[in-house]
Amino acid sequence: MAAEAAKEAAAAAEPVDVVKEVSNLLDPDKSAQMLEAGKEMLMQYGPRVLAAIAVFIIGKMLAKWIKKIVARVMNKADVDPLIVGFTTSMVYIGLMVFVVIAALGQIGIQTTSFIAILGAAGLAIGLALQGSLANFAAGFLLIIFRPFKVGDVVEAAGVTGKVDVIQIFTTTLKTPDNKTIIVPNAKLGNDNIINYSTQETRRVDLTVGVSYDADLKEVRDILEDIVARDERILKDPPHQIVVGELADSSVNFFVRVWVKSSDYWDVYFDANETVKLRMDAAGIGIPYPQRDVHLYEHKTA
Repeated sequence: MAAEAAKEAAAAAEPVDVVKEVSNLLDPDKSAQMLEAGKEMLMQYGPRVLAAIAVFIIGKMLAKWIKKIVARVMNKADVDPLIVGFTTSMVYIGLMVFVVIAALGQIGIQTTSFIAILGAAGLAIGLALQGSLANFAAGFLLIIFRPFKVGDVVEAAGVTGKVDVIQIFTTTLKTPDNKTIIVPNAKLGNDNIINYSTQETRRVDLTVGVSYDADLKEVRDILEDIVARDERILKDPPHQIVVGELADSSVNFFVRVWVKSSDYWDVYFDANETVKLRMDAAGIGIPYPQRDVHLYEHKTA
């Protein structure tokens, strides 16, 4: 063993004969062998490389075409530009990933492990961003289906306010007392949404309680006069004034009138004030809860 190692070391230490090496390369037999090997490699891998290039070029063209189609459809649907840009970019990236994998498969590279790694990474990222992805999905649906728009007054997720900004992850509301409420879109997507601004008209419901000894005909006439005098109250649909309830301490009239949505609160507040003033002027009592307190004096001997 030691002798063989010494021979190898001596051979390695010998100077390289450049002329000999060049002669070996120019040897017709060896050159023919190298040329033949090159042809074999070209015949074996050339079509695969060309197929991979063709797959990549055609796939890229198709990805751009599909991206334009998606953008055109979303723009026709009047989707928010932020959503259009994000969605088309994600579609293009996803398609290009498949194109690259297909091109590598044409060359002969095993892509199964690569796909498994991408899948595992996607799953890990999805679990880590579960809440954010839920908000994103809900925001995407809100912008697509438009249950409300900027400027609408909505009640959802336990809050009420005017929609100020609709973003991809959150929606901002402004309350009547000028508070800003930022609501995650996932909560809006999983809760009932009451939109007070979609309809042009709304019904104002009032409950007017009068004492049992009041003249019900007189009360009805007063309520009819109040409704007739308010020009903001619509004639169609017709209003309704009925005795709705015989309560414990009062006879309750239900007054239902229709107004424009923009006049709802003004009519509601003004009507309550007018009813009180008119009932007082007519001497008709409006019962309210009362409590009698009796004091007893105990004498001690």
